[in-house]
Amino acid sequence: MTVNSRFSCLALAAALVTITLGNPFQLRAQAVPVKSSSSSKGVSAESWSVQVDKVDTGDVNLEPAFQVAIYESLLDELSKTKRFKQVLREGDRNAADVTDLLILKTTIQKYTPGSETRRAVTTVSGATKLTVSSQLCQRNGHVVLERTINGNVRFMGSNLRATHNLAHNVAKTIKQSSLPEPRPSAPPLSGQM
Repeated sequence: MTVNSRFSCLALAAALVTITLGNPFQLRAQAVPVKSSSSSKGVSAESWSVQVDKVDTGDVNLEPAFQVAIYESLLDELSKTKRFKQVLREGDRNAADVTDLLILKTTIQKYTPGSETRRAVTTVSGATKLTVSSQLCQRNGHVVLERTINGNVRFMGSNLRATHNLAHNVAKTIKQSSLPEPRPSAPPLSGQM
């Protein structure tokens, strides 16, 4: 099976999942529990929960498979950091009851599609590159952390590998960053505006 046919099969599989399940960002999902551990920055690992908003493609023409892959990889990589009590999907009804919630907003700034074949033959060209603006915000919109982060695949590997590398870099940046202590507050009241 050639590299292009493998990518086509992967893209087709992603499209079938999207068609079969509907919009993956509107699916009801369960929170991903995270085991506790200590943080190197002095803020306890379980001070915050995080909700991952769907990836905003902005003006960038990005294949839906890449958008879904970034989103799913972000959920997975953030869970691995053990930095948060819970990692929630956008639209998760449980988020309304979480008092100390940060919201991760990811906007694609730049996308350079690569060529798996060219990478396999030359290893100096054909890189797939992604650049995003990543913001961690409180419910009131106050930005706690903002970074521009890159992800790419330069040598061997699938073009979608760039999405995993990007999510890994976002999670690593968040894990290594100092976050403020959450302020004690009453839990949000469901149903009130």
